Amino acid sequence: MNAPPGLIMAARTPWFDLDECAGHRTVLPDGTGAAPMTMDAYHDLASVTKVVATTTMLIRLVSDRLVDLDAPLSAYLPKSYEAITVRDLLLHRGGLWEWWPLYIQPQLPPPRYRPGRARHYSDLGFILLGRIVTQVTGLRLDRALAELVTRPLGLTSTTYARPAGSEVAMSALDDRAEMTMLDTGRPYPVPYRSGDFARWRTGPVLGEVADGNAYHALDGVAGHAGLFSTVPDLLKYGLALSRYEEYDHLWRPEVVREFFSPGPDQEQALGFRRYALELPGETVTVLGHPGYVGCAVGFVPGRDVALALASNRLLVEGTPTPTDDLWTALLQDIAHRTGTA
Repeated sequence: MNAPPGLIMAARTPWFDLDECAGHRTVLPDGTGAAPMTMDAYHDLASVTKVVATTTMLIRLVSDRLVDLDAPLSAYLPKSYEAITVRDLLLHRGGLWEWWPLYIQPQLPPPRYRPGRARHYSDLGFILLGRIVTQVTGLRLDRALAELVTRPLGLTSTTYARPAGSEVAMSALDDRAEMTMLDTGRPYPVPYRSGDFARWRTGPVLGEVADGNAYHALDGVAGHAGLFSTVPDLLKYGLALSRYEEYDHLWRPEVVREFFSPGPDQEQALGFRRYALELPGETVTVLGHPGYVGCAVGFVPGRDVALALASNRLLVEGTPTPTDDLWTALLQDIAHRTGTA
């Protein structure tokens, strides 16, 4: 495994604050570091978009009784799936394909698995959830996000598509990861190859979303990916969700608690992943989500704990360190510091 060129690990807790920033946010063609990583750099959140944007918008819409978790998708998206509910998609139990190259074939395929039976993490499910938000609000997804989440929570550096400002961490070297997925059929055996698409990016991905579907098919604005943010904004988001009861002007606390509760899969809540964090004398649950490019966010409800990770792990030759490994290292660091505080 090759360590990322740049890495930020940060936390806000009642016992201590953590702000560790090292390395470079961009690299030169020979792999050497160029611009330094900074705490205020913008990052491609990738799948962290699923919680900061889509799940949080749905918390608000469910609170306002504009979306019913147990309604079929067809209630909001005509001609959509009848046997799959909004809840199924948030739990990744809708049975949809995990991934599909919409820039080659924009028509969503039939479910790959029987709906409601098992967890199969799916980008397609969150693309559909984003479309539900758009349908219900009558707003483009980036405008809905501003009205429902970023403006009310004061997230001034969290935005879809090309972020404002010059300090942006490079997301990827090019589109090679997506091309490899198609050409190897791993991890998802879709019936297409990289030769079926002609607009691959062959140079550094900087200031635009790395995810192929978000960039090539969805104009950088989607329910599963496309968001950019900074570590300070991720911490602000985490603290707001940790203190969710103080924000009852935005959502109903009982709805938030339902979103935070485990579903049939103990490590999966509605939208959020659930992680164990060892504190002195107890184990608490961190809710959050990782992203493929190298970011993650987390928080502990009611405990004033927010965590953020940012890296550019894909900017290496060979096998990059998985985001989950970096996130586990941050959780372990927090546990160690808390135990010795």
